[in-house]
Amino acid sequence: MGIVSENVAASPEAAPVEWLTLSDLVEVLGEPLGRVRRLIDDHHLVGSRRTGVFAVPSVFIVDGHPLSSLRGTVIVLQDAGFSDDELIDWLLAEEESLGRSPIASLLAGHKSEVRRLARTLA
Repeated sequence: MGIVSENVAASPEAAPVEWLTLSDLVEVLGEPLGRVRRLIDDHHLVGSRRTGVFAVPSVFIVDGHPLSSLRGTVIVLQDAGFSDDELIDWLLAEEESLGRSPIASLLAGHKSEVRRLARTLA
């Protein structure tokens, strides 16, 4: 796979982020490229071109599917005026009020808490 690692989070001790390119997503999701693009267009996934090529953080994929709570959270952050790069950074960075990163909270099933916090950022 063409996985690219980059440390996106602000804290130096944060783990590097693994990024999945579109071809990686086709393989990981087991979906054709058109379907992968639709998942991105419909905000089920969000990515960035910060590495030169469009890629999505691998943590947004759980058991071969987009994290189900990601879409609504992405929409809330976009409504708050966040760009895709900004919302990815926010999701991956440690959030003091949560005691962990927002993506870690989403993975733990705490989407209401994350979205409530995201709404205060507008």
